[in-house]
Amino acid sequence: MKDISLHLMDVAQNSIVAEADRIIISMRILNNLNKLLVEIVDNGRGMDPEFLKEAADPFKTSRTTREVGLGIPLLKQSAEMAGGEFSLESEPLKGTKLNASFKIDHIDRIPLGDIAGTVGLLIKVNPNISWLIRFTSPDNEFILDTDEIKRQLDGVPIEDNNVIEWIQNTISNGVKSVFGGVLDEVD
Repeated sequence: MKDISLHLMDVAQNSIVAEADRIIISMRILNNLNKLLVEIVDNGRGMDPEFLKEAADPFKTSRTTREVGLGIPLLKQSAEMAGGEFSLESEPLKGTKLNASFKIDHIDRIPLGDIAGTVGLLIKVNPNISWLIRFTSPDNEFILDTDEIKRQLDGVPIEDNNVIEWIQNTISNGVKSVFGGVLDEVD
């Protein structure tokens, strides 16, 4: 995959298929370690220990539509190629936690991509899921919680195009305020 936003989309889709109703996407910069940490946590069905051991194998998938599952293996490869690490924890009926780290200045670190567009689309097509989006750097933090937004909308559906446009603009500004100046591809 060509950017981190596409990895987020793929892993979030796994969480949705696993019937999660709460998904947390966190991205954090650790300047002192030259690292970008990406974490996705869900409360879905989780994986049994045997499946978890093989989840990073592209020929191990729970999908019935094809025999190859590339999302997790490609994210693991992207992280490791950029001098980072990958970990996956899961427990049946409790959910899954995925962590990937990337060296910020590594020549093979893929760009962020369209984080705002990706998250906006995920929210639009999955309005019943509670999404928590968190970006953190040593100097700044951005949090978007769809449960809070829904309370403030007073009956307007969160998937309304105007609301999604506002969410995407808000996330875009959050990405710029937290990661601008550290990640070179942030406009």
